[in-house]
Amino acid sequence: MVRIVLDAGHGGHDPGATANGLKEKDLTLDIVKRIGKMLDDYEGVEVHYTRTDDRFIELSERAAIANRLKADFFLSVHINAGGGTGFESYIYNGNVSQATIAYQNVIHGEIVRAIGNVTDRGKKRANYAVLRETKMPALLTENLFIDNKTDASKLKSEQFLLQIAYGHAEGIAKAFGLKKKTTAAPKTSTTQTQEKLYRVQVGAFSEKECRTAGRGAQTKRISGFHHRLITAVWRGYKKELGKKYRPYDAE
Repeated sequence: MVRIVLDAGHGGHDPGATANGLKEKDLTLDIVKRIGKMLDDYEGVEVHYTRTDDRFIELSERAAIANRLKADFFLSVHINAGGGTGFESYIYNGNVSQATIAYQNVIHGEIVRAIGNVTDRGKKRANYAVLRETKMPALLTENLFIDNKTDASKLKSEQFLLQIAYGHAEGIAKAFGLKKKTTAAPKTSTTQTQEKLYRVQVGAFSEKECRTAGRGAQTKRISGFHHRLITAVWRGYKKELGKKYRPYDAE
């Protein structure tokens, strides 16, 4: 079982970056919840969150949550600010495992692919607390610039937020070799099976009577017979009309 901890940056009295009518803390929580929901479609993965509502959590506590859970991977989602544009990702700038580097390569690539025509600012390293204090591979993503009008317009789009979340979820799934849950094939209903076991003698109609029954079958029961049976008789009559057959038994 792969254990993932998702961290929505900021929260509570710490809004993070704010601009263009947006707050970083709201966007990160929205994206993280979408990622978690998408990961639920995969087998062998257990998803945890540092927060699921608008509350403040110290950086050290975010890392501690992942450490207590003995998580296999920690992902912290953020929105950038400072006048730039585009997407970038970070791992710790100290000693990291080869797995950490590999996960960044895969997940970064999937996100860039998913969000489309957005500047790729590259795979970077930094001394962020949540990357330094976690004891497992950890990645922090900066998803566009909240103070850039073009980026902000994208961040206001439901479709774009889905694309961001999809890129993160697909990246994690690919990095850890997760497989989609299989859906069981629908069972044949008892009603359908029983209908095939009986032959019903509807009766011998004249051509005029059969035509009348055929029309009525579209809207109601006729003489106590189910409309599907009447319709079957009518179609059968039409098929053999050239041979002057009378209606046959319906299955």
